[in-house]
Amino acid sequence: MSDDKQANLMPAQLKCEPLSQDTLSVSFSGSWVLDQPLPETDAIGDMLRSAPDCSELTFDTDSLAKWDSGLLTFLVKLKHITDSSNIRMDLRGLPDGARRLLVLASAVPKREGAEKIPEHKSFLEKTGGAALEAINTIRDSLYFIGDASVAVVRFVSGKAMFRLTDLLLLIQECGAGALPVVTLISIMMGLIIAFVGAVQLALFGAQIYIADLVAIAMLREMAPMMTGVIMAGRTGAAFAAQLGTMQVNEEIDAFKTLGLQPMEFLVLPRVLALTLMMPLLCIYSDLLGIMGGAMVGISVFDITPVQYFEQTRGMMQPGHFLLGVFKSVVFGIVIALIGCKKGLECGRSAMDVGSATTSAVVTAIVFIIALDGLFAVITNALGI
Repeated sequence: MSDDKQANLMPAQLKCEPLSQDTLSVSFSGSWVLDQPLPETDAIGDMLRSAPDCSELTFDTDSLAKWDSGLLTFLVKLKHITDSSNIRMDLRGLPDGARRLLVLASAVPKREGAEKIPEHKSFLEKTGGAALEAINTIRDSLYFIGDASVAVVRFVSGKAMFRLTDLLLLIQECGAGALPVVTLISIMMGLIIAFVGAVQLALFGAQIYIADLVAIAMLREMAPMMTGVIMAGRTGAAFAAQLGTMQVNEEIDAFKTLGLQPMEFLVLPRVLALTLMMPLLCIYSDLLGIMGGAMVGISVFDITPVQYFEQTRGMMQPGHFLLGVFKSVVFGIVIALIGCKKGLECGRSAMDVGSATTSAVVTAIVFIIALDGLFAVITNALGI
């Protein structure tokens, strides 16, 4: 390597010396580039503070090999020090390009509002803001439910605009696509209920009532609720992610420009598909849960298959069955509406898509649990 190239790659160095009582000179040498270690400005600041009579700062760049924005960064920091000390910077000794860039950087004023200032709000202000946000959320939700209801009315009257192929594809995704996970969870729930109930029933020699416990629990509560939770995490999240991605890619705006209503073209098929598939999945979950309980009762507690299924048939009243199916329909509507609403409200970034998906799952599960509790209170009051 030649001596010139070695000089150009030397680390940045500086030397500070007073030229007179009121003038301090800074001499640059070496290579002032970002991939080389740059000297700190603390030494110059200490010298300026130790010389109270100093009123001017000059520069000597005769030994400066090459420079880039690293030199400009150093000069900007130095200018902050001189401005705070009321010392004038003489820029004539700097390279012509560095001098012009420094003048340009100093000429651009700081944009107002560019720096985020943390706000300290009082408790009452935070409470009021949360209340207003809750009111706006409820209002937007009611508007969304109203638009969805209008879309359903238009569908019943044959005026809704959406593609049948989209509906069939969504039915396949919501129905057949969910069978594996619903199968696993339903069988495991039947096994768990049977084992938990058998521990107590065995104390009284009433193992035969395992069939009653599993049948009632699966038909009334576990099958619709667990199916709803599964579909909230699987399908509700998928709806939010799909519509959120379309929002990011401005496809929703394109639909509106073409005269297609997103509520009919995108939301309505998803609501119909999940509403149609949820009761079928619930019935499927009922059957597998009872089979899971039978596996425990027959193999562990010496109940014959005929005894178990006869006991189960005696407890499978139409009221229990219809209540679970009705719950599943309500849960399906709620999951689809929440997933679509969160997707349509998504922002314009990838982070917003993830936030909308997470919010859709959490909100749907909370609503499922709350509605299931409401159903329990209502059915108890009505004696169902």
